[in-house]
Amino acid sequence: MTDLAALDATAQAAAVASGEASRGELVAAAIERLERLDGTLGAMVAPLFEHALGELREVDAAAPFAGVPFMMKDLGACYAGQPYYAGNRALRDVGYKAPAETYLARRFRLAGLVPIATAKTPEFGLQSTTQPLAFGPARNPWNALHTPGGSSGGSAVAVAAGIVPLAHANDGAGSIRIPAAWCGLIGLKPSRGRIALEPTTIGRTLAGFAVTKSVRDTAALLDAVAGNEPGDLYRLPPPARPFAKEVGADPGQLRVGLLTAMPGGTAHPEAVAAAEGAARLLEAERGETLAASLLEDD
Repeated sequence: MTDLAALDATAQAAAVASGEASRGELVAAAIERLERLDGTLGAMVAPLFEHALGELREVDAAAPFAGVPFMMKDLGACYAGQPYYAGNRALRDVGYKAPAETYLARRFRLAGLVPIATAKTPEFGLQSTTQPLAFGPARNPWNALHTPGGSSGGSAVAVAAGIVPLAHANDGAGSIRIPAAWCGLIGLKPSRGRIALEPTTIGRTLAGFAVTKSVRDTAALLDAVAGNEPGDLYRLPPPARPFAKEVGADPGQLRVGLLTAMPGGTAHPEAVAAAEGAARLLEAERGETLAASLLEDD
């Protein structure tokens, strides 16, 4: 059997559909990886192993990610009865549990995803690093001396380390995008109105979604969880075709903008070099004209 840790969620679901692996094997392998690696990396807040076994028995075989292991960020979306602390010591100390299943959690469940644990976040998601006093720091799998970013840091650690192929994340001011960038993952903050806001949402800039190993996982998961719920203040029309159909489609002629200066400060030379290197790679791959800097120093 192919090393399951190396497969994205789409490939893991395909392995189950083809009979190469069972749903139970996927989840058991993810739990083994979590138990083996988490002592070093610190991605997990609370195990959900019993919950996962129950979910396995209920998974719809026709769901797009039937049996694929998953982790839930300890903030935002949650399942009824699961430990829910938002990175906070007081909630941890009283053993608080979520009273109800939220919108996005239900859509994750209907997509066939099986949560094996909750993932670390800074207290109430208010920092761009993940080192809550209640649970200790999450560590970047590429270098355990570095942070994975935040606030979806535990989720990014779990995916980057190959524990699970995708994990719940949410973003108000970079909490999906920062850890995705720092851990080498795909991190999309969906447009406002694309995914229903959770009843627990504080502020209308927050979007719930995930970090993933591949663009095709991001697209397929967005197809699975997008949509509105009663009471949503913002709504978007559905896409002209599934997002998954856009993966690999010819986008036509593109222009790439390059931003290497910042208002009110100076970008680090290493950051400038990385941005310019990425732009040159895009230019070479597609032959587009590289745009000049969009914002010059005053």
